[in-house]
Amino acid sequence: MASPMQIIITGGGTGGHLFPALAIGDEIMERHPNALVHYVGSTFGIEKDVLPVKNVAHSLLPIRGLQRSLNFSAMGKNLLLPGRLLSSISKVKSLLNDINPNLVIGTGGYASALPLREGIRRGIPTLIQEQNSYPGVTTRWFAEKANRVCIAFEEAQSFIKKKCVLAGNPVRKEINMGDRLQGLSQYGFNVNKNTLFLFGGSQGSLALNQAMDKMISHFSIANIQVIWQTGKNLHEVYRHHENELTRVVPFINDMANAYAASDLVLCRSGAITCSELTVCGKPSILVPFPDAAADHQTKNADALAKHGAAALVHEQELIPEKLAAMIQGLLDNASQLDKMASASLTLGKPDATASIVNQAMELIS
Repeated sequence: MASPMQIIITGGGTGGHLFPALAIGDEIMERHPNALVHYVGSTFGIEKDVLPVKNVAHSLLPIRGLQRSLNFSAMGKNLLLPGRLLSSISKVKSLLNDINPNLVIGTGGYASALPLREGIRRGIPTLIQEQNSYPGVTTRWFAEKANRVCIAFEEAQSFIKKKCVLAGNPVRKEINMGDRLQGLSQYGFNVNKNTLFLFGGSQGSLALNQAMDKMISHFSIANIQVIWQTGKNLHEVYRHHENELTRVVPFINDMANAYAASDLVLCRSGAITCSELTVCGKPSILVPFPDAAADHQTKNADALAKHGAAALVHEQELIPEKLAAMIQGLLDNASQLDKMASASLTLGKPDATASIVNQAMELIS
């Protein structure tokens, strides 16, 4: 009897790297229930909380990214890097000795660099999944030596010498299965009014919340319904704006229905957010997070804006009065919203997870 497939999936630090890793792992397990999937992340990333709860086989490396700030705390953390690096290298080597994987998949973030490097060094098939339009450091380091690179934005190809597979980003399977009427009824909203959905990622966005704080009275006067996800830490500050036209919530579990209920979305432009917007065919106003590594959120937003799927507003140019007028103008222009929605849908790749796993299985066979 053939021994089961052993696969290492490595990536994390942020949800943008971890959730694609989990989606790929779930798809592999669905197709091959006997496969052994082992996740590798960092003790400093979001995965340290998520992986134990998901009850999956995993290892956490004591590695963290280079701190770019110029303060004592950051300098202290950077001084510890060489020791952490050596310890992580040793842990990766013994993990690969124990598991002897058929495949190593990396979804980016500092935690994925060492397992990919070791996989390549041992001649184990490797696949990289890059979420952003501007590839991260790990992808740029290892793309040429990896067996396969799957990208989510065609713009990423120009930064990678190797021919890539344009597959899209793995997003939650049910994300585009929301029901508009159900979503509106969840928020107690009127089906005949326009609905704006604001969110700033799972943590919330201070800049977007501050802008909405100044715009919300305009929307109430204009009879526009607003779903406002503040993030858990900022909910108390803004919850007083709750009324029959405005729902102020810390976090949204049912994103599918929130997307379905909305006519326009105002949000950041992380890679997974952009992929969800396009899979759902949503028109959006994107405000990139200005401190994202290599300004990749601006490049993501740009990729949607140049296809007519989104409007791009830079945070330094974010003037609440102007933004409110822009939102109002779009919501009053149904044909413009329809054009943006169909441009968005054209960019969407709902089968991304399946095509990435197809590529992975080809490498093993």
